[in-house]
Amino acid sequence: MRELQRLLGILGEVRRRLIRIAFVLVPIFAFMITFNLQWTTITWMGHSVPMVYPQFNLFYNASAQVFRWMSVHMLPPGVELLNVGVGDSVFIQMEIALLVTLILGMPWIIHEVGAFLVPALRKNERDLLRLIGIPATALFILGTTIGVLLLTPFTFLLLFKYVAAMGLAPVVGVQDFVTFALLYSLAFGVVFELPIFVYALTRLGIVKAAAWTKHWRGAVLGALIFGMIITPDNSGITMLLIALPMMALYFGGAYFAARYERNRDRRQTVVPVAGAG
Repeated sequence: MRELQRLLGILGEVRRRLIRIAFVLVPIFAFMITFNLQWTTITWMGHSVPMVYPQFNLFYNASAQVFRWMSVHMLPPGVELLNVGVGDSVFIQMEIALLVTLILGMPWIIHEVGAFLVPALRKNERDLLRLIGIPATALFILGTTIGVLLLTPFTFLLLFKYVAAMGLAPVVGVQDFVTFALLYSLAFGVVFELPIFVYALTRLGIVKAAAWTKHWRGAVLGALIFGMIITPDNSGITMLLIALPMMALYFGGAYFAARYERNRDRRQTVVPVAGAG
């Protein structure tokens, strides 16, 4: 009976946290599919000041604006987008709206998940969670931004060079374009979490810092295999664009893991000496 009450208490807490998350995510999603953002300028004290305001539009909404930006900045000039399926345009708007909602709401999601987990964690685990929260979010945003602005456009440019070399029409379906662009960019954001993963395992005592440098060859091979799997072409260039940052991030995480162990060992050595004095 006591175990049942404990389980019901946990489920009740999960329900409460999910409702709190929904209160933030649902309005963002609703805005993305019902409003767009318009720019204007107002005159204030003799100066023109740019201002953005929402405008209700079910069809040309914020998701459609994001899609148009993606099609202009990610695809090479001359590539034509085709709406192959009847409902592709609607599905794409929903897909973009959901992704933007998750990205914008991620700090709140992390806060609520952390608040749910903290009571069940040990002190060192709570300290680690607080320590890596901001860096993990910043690295994910940085990686995704690099993927959106640099890696994905370069990959499309390279792929359509193959299309041009074969004398084919540069055409792509909107569903394929959006799905590939979003997943590819997000994958690069996940890759940037690698140093956090390495550091966290060492700080929790699961993996020694020396193990990361000892097995560096396996890490390099794993980065190359991951890059080969996730990239769509066989040129090797896009594979290296994924693999090389992964290697650098891996060694960066190994460095901070070793630094943490040195500082921890130094503190453990100094404390007994100070106590003896």
